[in-house]
Amino acid sequence: MRNTMLVLATLTLAACQSAPEAPHPALEPAMNPATIPSQTGLDAAAVSPGSAILDQSATITPPAKDVPKKYAAFSGLWAGRLEGTYEAELAVQSVSSRGNVTVTYAWGNLGDNNPGEAAGAGRIVGTVLKLGRLPNGADVSFMMMPDGTLAGTYSLAGQTYTGAFIRQ
Repeated sequence: MRNTMLVLATLTLAACQSAPEAPHPALEPAMNPATIPSQTGLDAAAVSPGSAILDQSATITPPAKDVPKKYAAFSGLWAGRLEGTYEAELAVQSVSSRGNVTVTYAWGNLGDNNPGEAAGAGRIVGTVLKLGRLPNGADVSFMMMPDGTLAGTYSLAGQTYTGAFIRQ
């Protein structure tokens, strides 16, 4: 059932991505990876060199009372694996009443791409959060599923990766 939902989510996201929409600012590289603070409470041996590491200074601002619940549901920290293998993390730091968001997105080794992090903006339309284009040219979007998870889609250079993300 979950796989069927992910397939449907992927098809829906693909359809959403082809529709024209207002341009979003591209995500900018966050910090120099050398300046990202270490994660407290983690054993350095437990974190593989290709892991997604989200900057611990990324703060979440709770949505204001005028933010619709369907948008507010995206707020927070999310983690998942694309294709069950490639780690990724998403911090939806702020959500406006019109569906505009600020985010930080981190990815681990993914195909030919090394781990990285980008901070920027995105927009929620219906149940889909679409991020601005990443510095490496990737397009990333997330669909809110009925069970409260996010179905993520990462597309770069003709390759598309999908996976489920859960709130942290």
